[in-house]
Amino acid sequence: MTLTTFALVRHGQTDWNAERRLQGATDIPLNDVGRGQARDAATFLSDQQWDAVVSSPLSRAAETAEIIAEGLGLKVARLVPELTERSFGPAEGLQAGPELEALRIPGGFRGAETDKAAADRGIAALESLAEEFAGKRVLVVAHGTLIRLTLSQAIGRTLDSVQNAVLNLAHHHVADGWQLEYFNGERVTADVEA
Repeated sequence: MTLTTFALVRHGQTDWNAERRLQGATDIPLNDVGRGQARDAATFLSDQQWDAVVSSPLSRAAETAEIIAEGLGLKVARLVPELTERSFGPAEGLQAGPELEALRIPGGFRGAETDKAAADRGIAALESLAEEFAGKRVLVVAHGTLIRLTLSQAIGRTLDSVQNAVLNLAHHHVADGWQLEYFNGERVTADVEA
C-alpha cells in the first residue's frame, strides 16, 4: 500500500495572532516572532527528508513556507488555494467579546464558512496531494483552524487548537485512510485516535 506522509505546519505568528483576533481569510502578514518561529521549524524539520513543500496562498503561510523550504534546501512547489484558512466572514478581525458572540451560531459564525465545509475542503486538498505525491513526504504550510478541522475529520476525533509553526504529522494510506502520529509537536497516544 502507498503511504504518503504529511507534515502539517501552521504559519508563524502574526500581529492578529498576538492580539487574539480571528484572521480567517483576511491576509495578515507574519510578524518578526512568526519569522523566527518559521526558522525554528525549519531547524526542527531538517532532521528528516522532505520531497515537496506546498502552502496556502495567504501571505502568512506562504512566507512561513518559503522560510522553511529555504532552511531545508527546497523550493515551495506551489500555492494551493484550497489550503486557505476557513473564512470567518464578519467575525474576522474581532476579539473575544460580545460583538463576536453575537455572530456565533452552531458550527461557527453567521456569514462564515461552516466547520464541515472547511474540513471537507481540507481533506479534499490533502487527498489530492496524496495522489500527486503518492509515497512521498510532503510539508504543508496552512492555518490553525483548517488544520484542526481537517485532522479532526480525518481521524474522527475533535482536536484542540493548533499551535504556530509546530509539527503535526499525519500519514495517508490509500486503503486504510489517515493516521495522526504527532499533534502540536507531541506524539499522539492511541486514545486520541478514532
